[in-house]
Amino acid sequence: MKKPFKALIIDDERLARKDMISLLSVHENITVCGEADDVPSAVKAIEKLNPDVIFLDIQMPGDSTDVDAHIIFVTAYDEYAIRAFEVNALDYLLKPVNPDRLAKALEKLEFQEQDLPERIRKLNYDDRLFLMVGRHFKFLKVDTILGVSAAGDYSEVLTSDGNKGLTHKSMKEWEARLPAQYFIRVHRSSGSTAQPSSTWNS
Repeated sequence: MKKPFKALIIDDERLARKDMISLLSVHENITVCGEADDVPSAVKAIEKLNPDVIFLDIQMPGDSTDVDAHIIFVTAYDEYAIRAFEVNALDYLLKPVNPDRLAKALEKLEFQEQDLPERIRKLNYDDRLFLMVGRHFKFLKVDTILGVSAAGDYSEVLTSDGNKGLTHKSMKEWEARLPAQYFIRVHRSSGSTAQPSSTWNS
């Protein structure tokens, strides 16, 4: 028996969301737990519903949560396919979504769940992460991270452009994923910090 998954659909086009719901309805192990049409409603839905997989239109208006969910990008623009894989998305689907192509993406979902260590693989310095910083979705390049500090149940990320914000990632996960040749973890009275080793003074 296939493992059940909760799916969240994020797309600013109502008809596109309806089409995806219809396509997913034939897959008995997929339950659409919610939908969102913009970033604020998507953030609320993610926090409330805790989906297993998110079908995300990357052409949504507004800023583009770090969540324990697989992300499948859904787009009408083929050139964004490469960008999706740069941020380690599970897969991407081109609109209009082909049912057979969707089925293959869901097969990947099953496979990834059986191979959980892949979800926490080490990042490369030129990789990108797709996560929520503050309350905005971001494509964050690893090489722009200046520091990561513990902040209770969250962590605070500081980037080279001077921005900073909270994410749901724990320090333990950052330590497991950040490339050791560029980042080190140190302990301070104010908390734990991961910083690029090139700027760390012993």
